[in-house]
Amino acid sequence: MKLNEIRDNEGAHKRFKRIGRGSGSGKGKTAGRGVKGQKARTGHHGMFGFEGGQMPLHMRVPKRGFNNIFARGFAIVNTGQLQKAVDAGKIKAGETLDAGKLATLGLARKAKDGVRLLGKGDLKTNLTLEVAHASGSAIEAVKKAGGSVKVVGVKAKHVTRKDREPGKRQQRRVTAAKKREERAAGKAG
Repeated sequence: MKLNEIRDNEGAHKRFKRIGRGSGSGKGKTAGRGVKGQKARTGHHGMFGFEGGQMPLHMRVPKRGFNNIFARGFAIVNTGQLQKAVDAGKIKAGETLDAGKLATLGLARKAKDGVRLLGKGDLKTNLTLEVAHASGSAIEAVKKAGGSVKVVGVKAKHVTRKDREPGKRQQRRVTAAKKREERAAGKAG
């Protein structure tokens, strides 16, 4: 084989389509885009899901399910995972573990609302755990191994209006009411 004989594989390069070069080319006038209007212009990609005015599929299909915006996001840790970490030498017997420590050990992924301890697997080492939530079987398994579980609870996701400082408009109303009372008291006195 010589340098002048080197070629691409068959079909590796598709020939460029010359459009808009006169009626003799077969792709003249509208350049293969049909007629004038929005679809003939550059940058038009159509409305996604548009079906020519017919009710689109995503609107015909019924809605299903519910997404709870106040749902708690826990990192799950099982008792079996803790025992594996003890066997691997990551955790020592009698050690105190919280959400941060479990995350650094790689047992719990980052969670907004803390760690949930579940009772899947056997635990033979005594450990002290501080978690946001724990199942009954997990607490029983830890106590059986000689450890203890402290459920620290879950932080609140949102603050009610009563717990916040009054807004600017409310503050203006309060100050205006005080001024009115002072003026009324000045006129009476």
